[in-house]
Parts: sequence; C-alpha cells; structure tokens
Amino acid sequence: MAIRVKYFASLRDQVGRAEDRLADNGPLTVAEVWSRLWPETPLPPHILTAVNQEYAPLTQLVADGDEVAFFPPVTGG
Repeated sequence: MAIRVKYFASLRDQVGRAEDRLADNGPLTVAEVWSRLWPETPLPPHILTAVNQEYAPLTQLVADGDEVAFFPPVTGG
C-alpha cells in the first residue's frame, strides 16, 4: 500500500495534478509527506491539511493506507 496524497483548488493547479502516492517508509508527519514529494518547494503558507478527511496539524503522523489532503484556506461570501 501507500499514502494517498490529494491536492485541491489553486494548490492542485500549482502542482499540476490532483493526487500522488507515496510509498510508506514508516511513520511520517503531514509536513514530511510534503517534503518527500516536493523537496525543493516549501509548503505554501496558510495551507490547510487533513488526514483521512479530518483536519490535521502538520505534526500529525500518517501511516500506510492513510489519505493526506492539502488545500488552500476556504473563504465564503
């Protein structure tokens, strides 16, 4: 299995795809997932994250089979 990584809204446009898969190399934090996939690109400021469809901090541990999502803040009007 692997960690499924999804990108939403303008972040999806920025990275050029809707999702990635990351081979599970042991427990990783949400921030480490981003760093493994995008080592040359810092995580944009104010990005929201979720693990298995629940908001999660960048320090949240993820494991094999989890889904991690990165998305910009949502505004309403």
